[in-house]
Amino acid sequence: MTATQQRSTVAPRRRGRRAGRGPGIGTRLLSGVVGLVLLGGAAWLQTLHMAEGEITDPITYTGAKGEMVDARRFSLRLDSFTAAKSIQSGSKTIGTDNLFLVVNVTAKSSLKPYHLEQPELLTADGKRFDATDRVSNDLTMAMSWVQPDIWKSGRFFFEVPSSELAGAHVVFGLNKGFVVEPYQPEVEVDLGLDDEGARKLAASPQDVYSTDKK
Repeated sequence: MTATQQRSTVAPRRRGRRAGRGPGIGTRLLSGVVGLVLLGGAAWLQTLHMAEGEITDPITYTGAKGEMVDARRFSLRLDSFTAAKSIQSGSKTIGTDNLFLVVNVTAKSSLKPYHLEQPELLTADGKRFDATDRVSNDLTMAMSWVQPDIWKSGRFFFEVPSSELAGAHVVFGLNKGFVVEPYQPEVEVDLGLDDEGARKLAASPQDVYSTDKK
């Protein structure tokens, strides 16, 4: 029995009916508004929590060298890769104490043109290497439009220690521009290099890889 009901048993009948009346329309409306505010606040807090991590996480589509990987907005195939000691463009030659890894890819979009972002190389132990900034963007596929239903080929360049090649993957995504869009697609391709394959690649790099068109 509630406190209101207890008071009603000892009070006159007229007073008892008033004390036992449910909340009025104004009270019910206020309670509804408060409930909506609390619900909205909870959703906002959940969104803030997600914004720190999963809401900006990409959706990753995986594949292997030579496979066409459909990431919905774009499709990509890693056709080949090679290692080199230096990169030549015109009269300029760039050397390295590590290895240049040149990755050749083919891609197309589904509905509208996109630029691909410069990719990352993901090592077996979780290290991430950006594509090298020592090779001009103009020589990479990042400067080309990936068009709907038209296959476009190009290349990207990494500079990495030879010890990081075994088990490496390359991750490709769309250029994000100035807007961080949730759940953007990305393609992660396994290079298929085991320890022996990585040793062979590192032991026989090209002396010079030329970007000049033949």
